[in-house]
Amino acid sequence: MEFKVLLSEKIKEVEEIIYDYLPEEEGKQALVMEAMNYSVRAGGKRLRPLFIMEFSRLFGGNIDEAKPFMAAMECIHTYSLVHDDLPEMDNDELRRGMPTTHIKYGQAVAVLAGDALLNYAYEIVAGAIINSSYPYKSAIAFDILSRYAGIYGMIGGQTVDVMSVNGINDKETLDFIYELKTGALIKASMMIGALLGGADEEQLLVVESIADKVGMAFQIQDDILDVTSSTDELGKPVLSDDKNNKFTYVSLLGLEDAGEYVSVLSEAAIKDLRELGMESEFLEELINYLINRKN
Repeated sequence: MEFKVLLSEKIKEVEEIIYDYLPEEEGKQALVMEAMNYSVRAGGKRLRPLFIMEFSRLFGGNIDEAKPFMAAMECIHTYSLVHDDLPEMDNDELRRGMPTTHIKYGQAVAVLAGDALLNYAYEIVAGAIINSSYPYKSAIAFDILSRYAGIYGMIGGQTVDVMSVNGINDKETLDFIYELKTGALIKASMMIGALLGGADEEQLLVVESIADKVGMAFQIQDDILDVTSSTDELGKPVLSDDKNNKFTYVSLLGLEDAGEYVSVLSEAAIKDLRELGMESEFLEELINYLINRKN
């Protein structure tokens, strides 16, 4: 089957799983639930829950154990985007070709919707641990999820990013931001999927190495697309890094060398993946697809 067709089918499968967990829009607080659901249903690559699903399958896991973590991860990723788009952060009015949550619902509701999505993710996972056939393993997965979403992961990276506007021009700080802000949830997704699928400690170290490379390559490709893509292709404003005076890998290396580095990182990730000695053709193609994407 052609890769893009297979990818489309897998994204559809992921979305069906995620949507099953979304809250009913009812009660006096229905507006915040509507804003939550609008934000999640706005679309996207569904990359993080897809990684959970595919790494769980790679190691022969029961997909039912992974499903709540897939939904929770997408809620966390979505909340981060809702807050990222706010005027106090990136001040974006479009996300995936649609009005951002604060444009549609106002800033106050957008803040609450983001907060609610994060809390709802933890509700989903708490229920999953209670009902799991492997509660200890699920609890470890929850630890990975919460740690990489918090001050030692995504929020930590975002904090340094906000503090560094107009203030950094060094690779060390840039790498720190990318590893935490973007790479942390990608790493958590791959590790959670592998853990729930039955990976041992040695295999988890290989998965962590894969995730480090893919997360970095993914963010650098975002830098490139911000310069080379269009608003129609990207589904959000382009040249926003320049507008916000952000130092990126394009600033650091230039467009061509940044693209070369993405290729180097991706090839190294695929090499690590093959060292696991498992059938991983789809994941290899997915990594290649991510470095050549246009949005």
